[in-house]
Amino acid sequence: MGATYDDLLAMARRTEETGFDAFFRSDHYLTMGGDGLPGPTDAWVSLGGLARETSRIRLGTLMTSATFRLPGPLAISVAQVDQMSGGRVEFGIGAGWFEAEHTAYGIPFPPTGERFDRLEEQLAVISGLWGTPVGQTFDFAGPHYRLADSPALPKPVQEGGIPIIVGGHGAKRTPRLAASYAAEFNVPFAGPEENARLIAGVRTACEEAGRDPASMIYSSAVTVCVGRDDAEVARRAAAIGRTPGEWGPSDVGGTPAQVVDVLGRYADAGAQRAYLQVLDLADLDHLDLIAAEVAPQLS
Repeated sequence: MGATYDDLLAMARRTEETGFDAFFRSDHYLTMGGDGLPGPTDAWVSLGGLARETSRIRLGTLMTSATFRLPGPLAISVAQVDQMSGGRVEFGIGAGWFEAEHTAYGIPFPPTGERFDRLEEQLAVISGLWGTPVGQTFDFAGPHYRLADSPALPKPVQEGGIPIIVGGHGAKRTPRLAASYAAEFNVPFAGPEENARLIAGVRTACEEAGRDPASMIYSSAVTVCVGRDDAEVARRAAAIGRTPGEWGPSDVGGTPAQVVDVLGRYADAGAQRAYLQVLDLADLDHLDLIAAEVAPQLS
């Protein structure tokens, strides 16, 4: 939405200091509201910097756009950030959806079907490159990407490899791709009922693929707005264009007790992790409050 690297660094450091598990960022080049100043930051460039300036938290994307980067160089970048972080990277990837940012920066934006075809090939290429034993080469021939005699380097450093996250609202291809390639399935910005439906669909896709559905992590992404009292809730809501009492279907807003109650509904729907989207990067006290009065009630 527009941020400096220093904005992201301050938020990531406070995330680590207050005991959260991870700092994830989106992968966009254009704002969806406001003036967009001071401009976007590149997801993997900024995560490489954060890898060297944090020590404990996991780092990742929700979601890297498959339209932005070729799969071979992307595999190199993500593996390098994994090395730079000491093995703390998680890799979320999606088909891309925001046409305006592609137009604004000269990035090709194929039709939906082709974007998903490319996403599937990217998943095959990236997982294949990372999984090729050292000393062997990797080849791939698809309609969109061809690799020959790749040394498939560098390798991720974390034990078990970099977890891949696939998410979305699709009913057919998305669950199949998650069952085939992902360690985690994420439902982006939907209510608890939609989460339950989509998670059930991925569990079915796992069973159809001969995979234990329990081997998948299920997560939800929501927008969060917490205040100690009604006045603080109203102040934080106004800062991000929300109105208390008129929350959107994926907004988790209110006092700590109210937010815990709503997040409990996501857990009942099958979510094991919650990604809390914080839109006001200058409000670090918001993280302090969530860490002190919300997170301890979620264990």
